[in-house]
Amino acid sequence: MPTVSMTVNGKSVSADVEPRTLLVQYLREHLGMTGTHVGCDTSQCGACVVHVNGESLKSCTMLAAQAEGADVTTIEGLANGDELHPMQEAFRENHGLQCGFCTPGMVMSALDLVQKNPDPSEREVREWLEGNLCRCTGYHNIVKSILAGAQALKG
Repeated sequence: MPTVSMTVNGKSVSADVEPRTLLVQYLREHLGMTGTHVGCDTSQCGACVVHVNGESLKSCTMLAAQAEGADVTTIEGLANGDELHPMQEAFRENHGLQCGFCTPGMVMSALDLVQKNPDPSEREVREWLEGNLCRCTGYHNIVKSILAGAQALKG
């Protein structure tokens, strides 16, 4: 089995994996990072979104071997100890989650959006989230959370 090495949440990691191992499986099963969820197995729901080299992507569409040498950030890498990341705090304050299953992917997608566009409109947020499914909230509070998180990140 090949060895895969990368940086996850600022820490160098490596493991022997089968060549067909998906990045989401590597994160969850080899590293115990269960905040990245598997929701659909078809790349439609966005529950598995992580950042690879600063870009959001669905970790169920990428082999772990393709992330060799990459810098990966998961939802677990956002908080600073007990202090939530401003986007996570915005989701908490604005009730942007219900069951919480889609939340990690939503937060990771939202952060990529606000890195590219620090002041998105409601329409831009809704368009950005087209690849993320929520079966609980109807998106109103998720959009509200992302807009609040964007403002908090601007300072």
